[in-house]
Amino acid sequence: MRYQEIMETLSECRLGAVLIAEDSTIVSVNAMGDRLLHGQGKLPGTRLQDLAAPLCEESEEVRYASVAFGEYLLRCPSPAAEDLPEGCRLVVFRAADKDACHDMLMNVINQISESVILCDADSRIWLLNDAAVKMDSIVTQDVLGNGISNVYATRDGSELIVPQTIRDKQIKRNVRQYYTTRYGKDVDIVASSYPIVQNGQVLGGFSIMEDWSTVDSLHKQIIDLQEKLTDRRAGTRGKSALSAKYHFTDIISISPAMSSVVAQCRQVAKTGSSVMIYGETGTGKELFAQSIHNASRRADGPFLAINCAAIPENLLESLLFGTEKGAYTGAERRPGLFEQANGGTLLLDEINSMNISLQSKLLRVLQDGVIRRVGGASEIQVDVRVLSNINIPPYQAIAEDKLRQDLFYRLGVVNINVPPLRERREDIPLLVKHFIMQCNEKLVRNVAGIDEKTLHIFQGYAWPGNVRELQHAIEHAMNILPDDACTITPDYLPRHIDAAPAAPVAPPPAASGPSLSHTIKGIERSAICKALREHHGNISETARVLHMSRQNLQYRIKRYQIDIPALLQGE
Repeated sequence: MRYQEIMETLSECRLGAVLIAEDSTIVSVNAMGDRLLHGQGKLPGTRLQDLAAPLCEESEEVRYASVAFGEYLLRCPSPAAEDLPEGCRLVVFRAADKDACHDMLMNVINQISESVILCDADSRIWLLNDAAVKMDSIVTQDVLGNGISNVYATRDGSELIVPQTIRDKQIKRNVRQYYTTRYGKDVDIVASSYPIVQNGQVLGGFSIMEDWSTVDSLHKQIIDLQEKLTDRRAGTRGKSALSAKYHFTDIISISPAMSSVVAQCRQVAKTGSSVMIYGETGTGKELFAQSIHNASRRADGPFLAINCAAIPENLLESLLFGTEKGAYTGAERRPGLFEQANGGTLLLDEINSMNISLQSKLLRVLQDGVIRRVGGASEIQVDVRVLSNINIPPYQAIAEDKLRQDLFYRLGVVNINVPPLRERREDIPLLVKHFIMQCNEKLVRNVAGIDEKTLHIFQGYAWPGNVRELQHAIEHAMNILPDDACTITPDYLPRHIDAAPAAPVAPPPAASGPSLSHTIKGIERSAICKALREHHGNISETARVLHMSRQNLQYRIKRYQIDIPALLQGE
């Protein structure tokens, strides 16, 4: 088709088109292009670079050209033409005022601290801002288009506030609601909800929400500060400032594996038993320890933590049990961590790095609740709950003489296993969003997210450093990302991640019969294959009927080595 005919056809479709030379000089323009660029028939001979520079650049990212106040243009794919003059190319574009307005408003909405949820007239979720994503620990793409009642359920069985607003066409202000997401997270909010009505027609409704648990926490902090100020003025000892900052609500996850661990820890928090938390480096063991303390009856007491691997043996003993004056050269009379943590919780991090001889001294504290300072003669009664972290399996530590077996039975009354990131890959998109929001605030950036290729790399990487390594990768990328870029691409990832081979698919166990795990994986693979056949290989439709995100489905297709073309040919 001749380029003149193409340009006329594009104009009829309300698309602008210009034919430009190598230096961006306009050779020809169609009627819609002249109108969109305010050319008034005088565009030939001028440079498109001077009028709308972004239209000259071929880019995968959205780049708007502003030609007048409130008027934006966006480049479109150019059709192939048979007779283009030598050295010329065709540039196609369209009006993008609403697109640019939408993106600007979304940027505004994502910067506000209140959570916002928008639904259509049928109460299907249309939008969640970044604050809502953070509060609810939800991946937006997984819930868009879902009925709000399929994603959230109030704990008392009452109706959610947004559907009420849409049905009644009435504003509802400052309503307190407790709800649980379909991923198991409990949320306590105060919300104001508004219907969207135009010419008598209800288009939808939205709710602006505050996380009441955060507000409540701030109230408690204010009260604590007031108490400390009052105690200081009265000359008395105030409440300990040694406290844990993390709560279970700070754990970012939608995976069943993590939900199970959180549920166990919530139950354990109600008791006073010792807890040993096992997890690989970077899985967030201390986050769980602090959350257990803050959910326990000792939450108002001190929380102290010490890394046993970072302190020499002789100094570690003094730090734990305290010293009496003259115990050794330069020793002063000082209480140890057990005394300072009295009435609260003490976390022993990397307990397997503690010397075996010192572990035996620790046994007595756990058995009898008494300590003796280094160089002291008297015994001191203490009331401390001891939590411990270990980065190798406890029984492996015992076999390698890194942990006394009798100490393990005292420290590990309850054992918690935190799964590595490679076993909870469905959490990766949510964690990525959380770390980007965190780094936006820390680095004063405005990065929106990662592209599909980067997510694909993340889903296939083994993550030996777990969540900490993912956090490092995001912060690394955002530090070197150009100021005008708003999406993280593979070019900005740490080299060892981008160059790493995909995590291998584990072979089936060599046993006389299939294991339960292998059987379940086989059932899952069969279900995915069946759904792919029924929807002719369409990823979006298959993901929808399987109630999972596109990213999770693509990861499983890769994990189970499903060849979609071969699968469809075999129908």
